[in-house]
Amino acid sequence: MGLVIPKVGLLIKGIKSLIIMANTSEIRNGLCLDYNNDIYTVVEFLHVKPGKGPAFVRTKLKSLTNGKVIDNTWPSSHKINIVRVERRKFQFLYNDSEGYHCMDMESFEQIAIQEDLITNHQFLKESMEIEILFYAEKNIPLTIDLPQYIEVKITYTEPGVRGDTATNVTKPAKIETGAEIRVPIFINEGDVVKIDTRSGNYMERVKK
Repeated sequence: MGLVIPKVGLLIKGIKSLIIMANTSEIRNGLCLDYNNDIYTVVEFLHVKPGKGPAFVRTKLKSLTNGKVIDNTWPSSHKINIVRVERRKFQFLYNDSEGYHCMDMESFEQIAIQEDLITNHQFLKESMEIEILFYAEKNIPLTIDLPQYIEVKITYTEPGVRGDTATNVTKPAKIETGAEIRVPIFINEGDVVKIDTRSGNYMERVKK
């Protein structure tokens, strides 16, 4: 049985030893910060030097515990708390009542991830390679990233319309992971299609 990871929100109080003091000159996209007793990643930032008054940094931050996006502005050279993180490659194995079981592709250790950490869990396929963002040194997962594009088999949809290649007219279809997507009307059961896991949008039919 793999290690079961509790929800991130229960672990925030234990990260103080992993925080690095810095200032706003270190801000960049993807940086993880300890702010207001939560962990945020920088989505956007802009250093502003007005004609009058002190310089400042305008940021857009996304919470790694609940997904909420906020705007925040700091004075230039303001002290910030950087949380050290690292990305690791895992392979998704299966899911059950304990969560989504994944195996570290280097150590072969297995962990169970809670569903609320995976925003697009409906597109997980067995043996899929994924990336997990961890708190450094503590093995606490923050986010799980699927490949942006995947190929999946259509397990059910209404029969396609022969000769109609229009892509702007769609119909519902179920894929092998159990998720439902929209596909063009010429797609048939058994076809393999490429989809964007961020949106679930159909990209193209894959010729095998």
